[in-house]
Amino acid sequence: MRAGLLQLTVGDLPLDNVAPVRAALRGAVAEGAGFILTPEVTNCLSASRSHQASVLTHEAEDPVLAMLRDEAARAGVWVLAGSIVVKTDDADGRFANRSLLIDPSGAITARYDKIHLFDVQVSEAETYRESAGIRPGSRAVLAQTPFAAIGLSICYDVRFPHLYRALAQAGAQILTVPAAFSPVTGAAHWEILLRARAIETGCYVLAPAQTGTHPTTTGRERQTHGHSLAVAPWGEVLADAGTAPGVTCVDLDMGAVASARARVPSLTHDRPFDPPIPENAP
Repeated sequence: MRAGLLQLTVGDLPLDNVAPVRAALRGAVAEGAGFILTPEVTNCLSASRSHQASVLTHEAEDPVLAMLRDEAARAGVWVLAGSIVVKTDDADGRFANRSLLIDPSGAITARYDKIHLFDVQVSEAETYRESAGIRPGSRAVLAQTPFAAIGLSICYDVRFPHLYRALAQAGAQILTVPAAFSPVTGAAHWEILLRARAIETGCYVLAPAQTGTHPTTTGRERQTHGHSLAVAPWGEVLADAGTAPGVTCVDLDMGAVASARARVPSLTHDRPFDPPIPENAP
C-alpha cells in the first residue's frame, strides 16, 4: 500500500478549504496513493470559539468531509480525514475534534473523537485551552482494513504512550497521528515523540500535519509546525515533508511490522507491578 500524507495550510472558513484540500488529495491519487491522510482540523483552523460556532456544522453537513467522501469514491481509495471539528448536541455547546476513516466507496467506517486535549501554556505569549471548546472522547478506536489494522489518534494524544500500546496490543499495524502542532513544541518534541511511538509498538506511524501561517478572518493568527512524518516500525524516518504544503508518499510493507516485533517483542512482555510510593512514606 502506498500512503499519501497531505500537508496543508487551511484557513478558518470550511467552504474555502474544500478546493485546496481536494487538489492536494487528487495530487496524492496521481502519485499512486491508495491510502490518503489529511491533518488535524482539515475543515477549519481557528483560534476563535465564537467564529467556530458561526461556521462549523454537524458532521453530516460539513462540506470538507462531504468532498473527501466523494473523492474517495471517485478515485476508489481509502481516506483518513485526520480530523474535522464538528458541532455536537452537548448542552455546553462544545465541539468534537473527530478523525474519520473513509473507505473506497465513500462510506465512513470508523470515527474517533480526540481523547487528550491540549490545555497548556507553552510560553507567556502562547496559551491553549482546547477543552474550552472541544469535548474529549472516551474510546480508543482500531479500524480494520484489507491492507492493515489502523489505530486512530490525534495530535496531543501522541504524548500518552499507553494509548498507542493498547492499540498495538489490540492488533494495530499503523498508527495515525494527524496534527496541527505548535511551532515551539513541534521543534522540540514532534519527531522524537513520533519515533518513540513507532519504536514502542513496532507500528508504522503516519502523521500528516498542518503547516505555516494560516489564513484568518478574525485577526487571531495561528501558526503550525509542519514536518509531516512517516516513521517505520523500527523507528527510522521514512519521509519528512518539511514546511511547505504538499503531498508526501511512502510505500508501506506490513512485513516490516512483523519483523520489528519479532526482533524486540516488548508488546508481549508486560508484567504486573505495584504502584510506586515514596520510599520515605510513613
